[in-house]
Amino acid sequence: MFVKQFYTGGDRNFGYLFADKSTGLATLIDPSYSPKIMLELAQEQGFTIKYVFNTHSDHDHTNGNDTVFAATGIRALLFGDVELDSGIKVVDGAQFNLGNLPIQIIHTPGHTQDSICIQVADAVFTGDTLFIGKVGGTDFGANAHAQYDALHAKLMKLPDSTRVFPGHDFGVSPQSTIGNERKTNPFLLQPDFASFVDLKKNWLEYKKKHGIA
Repeated sequence: MFVKQFYTGGDRNFGYLFADKSTGLATLIDPSYSPKIMLELAQEQGFTIKYVFNTHSDHDHTNGNDTVFAATGIRALLFGDVELDSGIKVVDGAQFNLGNLPIQIIHTPGHTQDSICIQVADAVFTGDTLFIGKVGGTDFGANAHAQYDALHAKLMKLPDSTRVFPGHDFGVSPQSTIGNERKTNPFLLQPDFASFVDLKKNWLEYKKKHGIA
């Protein structure tokens, strides 16, 4: 599988291009701010865009959709959308086939109700659900609980070797693995939901105490 991480602009946003090299079929994720650089690389590599996904509906992840549609005729898919050619709906557990690569949708509400993560081969694209050494912002109530459940019941069930590609360069590095996050991410190390929320409430103090940028 070919994977390229792009700094697209905005607030340290990441966008992604991945492809099945055996068929040349490709997918874009969160093509925001500067989607042309993603399209240009796909063209250089001889890839054909089959799918475009947004990890959630926040403007900083979706503002390149019109540019991509104008260039490819492919409409971006968000949680709840139906892909017209296949009739497949973007819901938890849905599978889209990119050549020989199955794409699995993981619904991970919390940061937004429509947040999804996208798993393909040994990679998971986590949007604003999971950053490297951090998690996405939520309230301290129902949305935080939804995020906590999604992190532990879904993402932490993935193999340790799964590569993690987040939606922003907000963490300690641009990429990680599920295994590394399980061992080092302070939010994932909390013993229960109450401790998870307490860390959210006191994150600035925690960062200062532990020398985190």
